[in-house]
Amino acid sequence: MSALLITDIGLLVGTHPKNVLVLKGSAMGALPAVNNAWILCESGLITRFGSMGNIPADLPTSLTSVSANGGYVFPSWCDSHTHIVFPASREEEFVMKIQGKSYEEIAAAGGGILNSARKLQKVSEDFCLKVPL
Repeated sequence: MSALLITDIGLLVGTHPKNVLVLKGSAMGALPAVNNAWILCESGLITRFGSMGNIPADLPTSLTSVSANGGYVFPSWCDSHTHIVFPASREEEFVMKIQGKSYEEIAAAGGGILNSARKLQKVSEDFCLKVPL
């Protein structure tokens, strides 16, 4: 598999150092960004990134290069699960996570999976039938 180099990124958002494997609590509130950036992906993984002024000379020989033309790149934003029926947002819980609240504290405040289940139970069947698949 060849490597992919994306250049001319206006803003590369959410690229944490390699030693940061898991973000929890208030650490989720830090959103590092690199202006005028590049990013290298090899075998489906981000291997290196930086500012355009510091592109390394030792890039892979088998390389596809694409310009982002000043656009934003968010390689870290991923929702690991989805629901066919999604009755309501849970952004208030995300804010609590960023503030360092535990799942127990979020549940005690009325959030969590039971909150999602309650919201889903209140949704009409008509709403469910209108959800695009």
